[in-house]
This record gives sequence, structure tokens and C-alpha cells, in this order.
Amino acid sequence: MNERVFDRVWEEVRSQYYDPHLHGVNWSEARRTYRPRALNAADDRALYAVLGEMLNLLDDDHAGASAPAITNRQDMLRERRATIGVKLRVDPAQPGLYVVESVRAGSPAEAAGIDAGWKLDTTGAGAWHPELEVVDGQPVTMAFRDADAVLRDVTITPVIMEPTQPFVADRSHPGVVVLRIEGFESGLGEWMGRELAQLAPDTDVIIDLRGNPGGRLTEADAVLSCFLPRDQAWATRTSRAGRAVVLKTGGACGDLTVPAANDVAVLVDSNSRSAAELTPAALQEAGRAVVVGEPTAGAVLISQETRLPDGGSLSLSRADFVTSGGIRLEKRGVTPDLSASAAPGDRRAGRDQALQVAIAALATARAVAPPAAAAP
Repeated sequence: MNERVFDRVWEEVRSQYYDPHLHGVNWSEARRTYRPRALNAADDRALYAVLGEMLNLLDDDHAGASAPAITNRQDMLRERRATIGVKLRVDPAQPGLYVVESVRAGSPAEAAGIDAGWKLDTTGAGAWHPELEVVDGQPVTMAFRDADAVLRDVTITPVIMEPTQPFVADRSHPGVVVLRIEGFESGLGEWMGRELAQLAPDTDVIIDLRGNPGGRLTEADAVLSCFLPRDQAWATRTSRAGRAVVLKTGGACGDLTVPAANDVAVLVDSNSRSAAELTPAALQEAGRAVVVGEPTAGAVLISQETRLPDGGSLSLSRADFVTSGGIRLEKRGVTPDLSASAAPGDRRAGRDQALQVAIAALATARAVAPPAAAAP
């Protein structure tokens, strides 16, 4: 199985990667170096560590392989399942460490005191790592480095939890609706169209894309169609063969028949990736929204996922991408119009600086806007 998985990954990169020159990497030499190690890997963690090392040669955040346990959790993201309650991402600067992006409210991780920004340390002997399954009621001991880099062993018992909603509308702030989007998943455009169709013209809209890993390009187009005219160019993608295609808004936004006229802000952070970067970039270039938060990840190549023979998955960039203004966001990201960063402990204290900056910016823009012309 190790042989089948390795050969599938190597061949997919050789034949399908968006850059036929593989950024100058000698892919045949990579095969000679990494294949024997992959075949000798004793378990999924060792195998996928080897695959990760090889894919890192491409210096592409979209090129990665996920072990079966991780792929299975992703497949069940919107299903009732056993969970610890942390969202993790690999720390590229420290092999074996994973950054806690967020902690789910009401989860065992929250009860155990885990906080966003902590790091899961999988380098110790016998340490729990994401390539292992979690089972309801079976405790796991995890090694975390807290905000002060102090190593803590934390025992957490996974529990069955209902799935989180991928799209949530928060109307708790007067005169503002906050549209929280966890991912660009199927149905996003329809949902957003329904939400916007209910709004008064003077209600400000804040689209929260913080921690959003991206997703379907069609749903990114649907979101943009909620705010931009039909057939407005917003990006260009270029295939492996060098064919360039201009992406234009398709005009499909659920119940909306015309783009919403409400003032808009978009919240982003360093964990906003892919479609969650393309969308604010397009709105920013069109002068349609103010972008608030932190510079985004700069992981913007257009990727697709392939299932591997053991049940794992391979993510691979299949096309290059530039904005309508000719900006290549890969390794660069989106620079916010207004900066706002989260401080340690903000989430637990109920503080959200970026949201408050966005609310204030929209209120100021409305206050200085020229009055609407009187009807004849």
C-alpha cells in the first residue's frame, strides 16, 4: 500500500501540477530519494511525513497529502461525530508542531482550557498526533505548548457533537449583520442571497472569512455576484498548458435579482486562504468593500483534491491565478485596508477587535456619505 500511495502522489505531481517545470525541482531525483523511505514507513504518520517532505520541495502551500484519519475527519466535518474540538494547521517553521487555529465552544478542548494560538507538540515519544483517530469516550493525552511556550500534557476525552453550521448570520449588533463563513462550501451563494434579500438598504454587511480555508471557486463567484455586476472580470486563471481564462461574475446570488447595495466590510486573518483570499481581493480591487484584519496566508493557487489508494488525499495546485488588477496573490496574500490583530485571550474575554474596527469603519463611511438625491 505504501508503494501504491507514493507512486500515485509522485505521478499526479509529474503529470498534473500547474507548473510543468515543477518550479525547477528534479522530480525524478525526488523519487529516487523519497520512494525507499516511503516503502519502509512503518505507519501512516511516517508515510505521510515522507510524502510531506517531498511535496514541500514545490514550495506550494496547496501541495499536501493527508493521512486517512485526517481525510476521514474532513469528510465528516458536517456530520455528527466524535471530536476533541480544536482546528489545527501545520506549523511550517517547526516540524511536528501544529498551531491551534480555533477552539470550538462547548467542546472538550474548551473545557480543558486549550486556547487559540497554542501549539500541539507531536515530537515526543508516544505523543498523540492528528494521524490517529479519535473515539467517543476514549481519553487521549495531548502535549500542548501554551502562549508562553510552556509544555503542558492535557488529557481530553472526545465526545460526540453535532456538526457546526458552515454559514451563520449574526444580527446581535445594531444596524449590522455579520455573515460568518467557515468555508466556501456548496450552497453558500444561495444562503447569502437569502440573507441579503432580507436586509434594509442601510444595514451594514460584514463578511467574516477569518480562519476560512477556502473551497469551491463556484461559490466564491456566487459571493462576488452578490455585490458586483454580472460579467465583471475579477480574476484570470492559467492552466498547466498555458491557457488563460478570465473569470467573470456569473450573476447567481440566491434570491437576489440585482447585487446588494449595502456597505460591506470583509474580515480576514493569516488563516484566510485560497477562495477566502480571492474574494476579499476582488471586492477590494472593485472598491466594493473595506478589508479589515491581518494579511492573508498567500495560498491562492487553484487546487483540486485526489483520493489516494489508502483513503488518504492529495491536494495539488492545478492552475495559476492573478486578480483582475494583475496581482499574483500567491506568497503575497491580501493586505487589509485597516489592520486589526487578535491578542492572546481575546476570544475567551469576548473581545473582537477586528469586528469593532469594521463596524466603526462602516459607520464612519455612512456618516460622511453624500445624501441620496431626492426623487424627481
